[in-house]
Amino acid sequence: MVYDAIVVGLGAVGSAALYQLSKQTSHVLGIDRFKPPHPFGSTHSDSRITRQAIGEGAYFVPLALRSYEIWRELEQRTNQQLLTITGGLFVGKEHSRIQTHNKPGWLTTTIEAAKQFGIAHQLLDVPTLRKRFPQFQFLDGDLGYYEENAGFLRPEQCLSAQLTQAHQNGAIIHPYEQMLSFEQTGPEIRVQTDEAVYQTRKLILTTGPWITESLRTTPYRELLKVYRQVQYWFDIQGDYPTYTPDRMPVFILSDRDLYGFPAIGGADGGIKIATEQYSEITTPNDVVRTVSQAEIEQMYEQYVAPNFVGVGPECVKSTVCLYTMTPNGDFIIDQHPDYANVLLTSACSGHGFKHSAAVGQILAELALQGKTNFDIQAFRLQSFSGLIN
Repeated sequence: MVYDAIVVGLGAVGSAALYQLSKQTSHVLGIDRFKPPHPFGSTHSDSRITRQAIGEGAYFVPLALRSYEIWRELEQRTNQQLLTITGGLFVGKEHSRIQTHNKPGWLTTTIEAAKQFGIAHQLLDVPTLRKRFPQFQFLDGDLGYYEENAGFLRPEQCLSAQLTQAHQNGAIIHPYEQMLSFEQTGPEIRVQTDEAVYQTRKLILTTGPWITESLRTTPYRELLKVYRQVQYWFDIQGDYPTYTPDRMPVFILSDRDLYGFPAIGGADGGIKIATEQYSEITTPNDVVRTVSQAEIEQMYEQYVAPNFVGVGPECVKSTVCLYTMTPNGDFIIDQHPDYANVLLTSACSGHGFKHSAAVGQILAELALQGKTNFDIQAFRLQSFSGLIN
């Protein structure tokens, strides 16, 4: 059998691609070295922020808006809640040069994108912030951007929903199977795994932090660096209902390099707060997946205690995930530089999940029709040529 497409890596983007492909053809195969959803890549840990005005660049906004539509479509098909609207509170200094996801001026770009696309929002001064959101400690000079339709996605459920729908549409899914190699054989791609050999018209590589294994012979491999990230759930000592989704929004304190979520795990589940670090380069095979007490204490003293009210030092849970970053924080969505019938994406850079449903649609369109109506010029490999060391 020759598949119309094989998707390797069934995380956020891979599961979305398989789902979108399966809506057009049942002759598709999805492969993952683990059983998704799993905690070994970038797509886990209960919640992911979603927002519509994108401070990493206005050209991301169509991806975010389309993804909202796909999540709602999936909710209708599965009778599950995947997207929870809490509102989003994004705080920083206007025109700040501090980088968020390798982009300066993040808050200003967010505001400009909201105006450009007509996204409902409010701008809040410090007295208003302190009155409306007593869970936070704000600084003089802070500017608040509040986005009404921001919220969070449940990543494990999103993956499961898309894979279940793909399976129901006729897609074949092989967990616990690892791709070893691929090669062009005439007009088709031959895929060798540790279980079998397959033939496909199109191969889609959505392998997250493992994507560099597929770029070994090209200079573009140097574009991608994998970083260890830690997410923490700290104990709530204040009035618990104050921290729940109906009273506390998702948040990004961009100049303080903090983001997080309202409490969704019950009174004993804590509140999820995290920062981002780009100092420790790693690989998915070598990353340290345990979180030390020293890390927890440093996180609380440096980031949590100065910025929150009613959040205690006890860490009730922690987890490690991986960011696969380009130098400018953009995504790679393109044909493999050495293979005409291989598509690859590294749609992560720390802000990929919210866009993943639309990126899956783009990959399905490129694989089956050879084109997409989305503008992906910024995500083509040639756009990164000046950033290769």
